[in-house]
Amino acid sequence: MSRHAAPIRRRFSCLFVFAVVLAASVAGVQAYGPQGFDTVVIDAGHGGYDRGGGPGQRIAESTYTLDTARRLQRALRSRGFRTVMTRDQDVFVTLRDRVAIGASYRNAVFVSVHYNSGSRLDAHGYETYYYRSDSFGLASRLHAAQLSSLDTEDRHVRRRGFYVLRNPSTPAVLCEGGFLTNPSEANTIMNSSYRERWAQNIAAALTEQRRYGDPSELGYQPPVTTEHFYRGGHSRGHGRGHYTRGRGGRHGRGRSSGGRHHGRSGGSHHGRSSGGGHHHGGSGKSTSKKRHHR
Repeated sequence: MSRHAAPIRRRFSCLFVFAVVLAASVAGVQAYGPQGFDTVVIDAGHGGYDRGGGPGQRIAESTYTLDTARRLQRALRSRGFRTVMTRDQDVFVTLRDRVAIGASYRNAVFVSVHYNSGSRLDAHGYETYYYRSDSFGLASRLHAAQLSSLDTEDRHVRRRGFYVLRNPSTPAVLCEGGFLTNPSEANTIMNSSYRERWAQNIAAALTEQRRYGDPSELGYQPPVTTEHFYRGGHSRGHGRGHYTRGRGGRHGRGRSSGGRHHGRSGGSHHGRSSGGGHHHGGSGKSTSKKRHHR
């Protein structure tokens, strides 16, 4: 064997390994979202003894999430979708059961419907959450649909490890359709015409996603990270509830960044956050209080 053969072979091996790693990395980033699905699992947040929202909140979130989910179901059925509700009555459903329902259907997406709450009465706007990299495009499309429902603050698409987003075997998104603790926004949410408009806009966005897949302007999906990033910085928070890890019963504990809904990996919805509302926010400090949900 030539004395040059071994070094050449080593160089070739290194190049081969580098090519494999590079291909795997690119494949991991290019996790494109759902397209051609025929089923939407609709998750109406909270229910039963879990009213949602923060302690002492006057308006029960669970009442409006159920009504909105039913409107979304009708809008989707009229567009030819098969729909599945994690709850269609005012009953409590554990996070584990919600996820199990979602996992029972193939060729589906999971959409969790919520309304926000915050310790600051002026906190307002829309937030949309995802966790899996193949859910980013769907979250972006649904967020744009939310923004077309009401002239309010864009609180952006955010990545969080909420229980219902982390565990489903299908792409999953959680929508926060405005703040029930903001008097003006709450009045809008309690108006049935707003909830109908929101449901129709989300249904139209899901129809576009089914036909076209991810919005073309998104390009590559963001890499999976354990942090929660969004325009303007990141926030961390703690909370309790059942939308994160949920130890058995209704809420569970865990650690996560976020607002009222999601809490510490197991928090109710999010836990605390810095920023405008209970959920998260940009600058300034504020405690979000929504419980049980992610």
